[in-house]
Amino acid sequence: MSSARPHSIHHVNFPITDVERTKEWYARVFGMHHVDISHLSNSKVLLMSRDNFELHFTPVDAMQRMAPFHYAMEVEDWDGFLAHLKAIGVRYTRPVERPQNRSKFCYIHDPDGTMIELTYHGDRSDFKKNS
Repeated sequence: MSSARPHSIHHVNFPITDVERTKEWYARVFGMHHVDISHLSNSKVLLMSRDNFELHFTPVDAMQRMAPFHYAMEVEDWDGFLAHLKAIGVRYTRPVERPQNRSKFCYIHDPDGTMIELTYHGDRSDFKKNS
């Protein structure tokens, strides 16, 4: 077995039913921007980006649910991000705190119902010790 390991996830692709609604929601909630790739390919994929990560979305006529399906996004300022969600009217589940590793998490849903786990780790050095 090779010792080479992946260093990060390049992207994740999700089905969506409304391209414009998805662009607006991910821009408003996560500060992502649309990257126009139409000059590179005739693909219908919507590419949204923010600094060091990308999300890809494929338009579909109707959603077919796989439950439970979610992905997680880590935030640096927990209280600030929850205040942001409240200010823009995005509902979230009751936050859960894990004192054993100083982490917190809750869930939101995008316009197509994809569950997004929001997570916060107060001290990332705990993870480095165990890796």
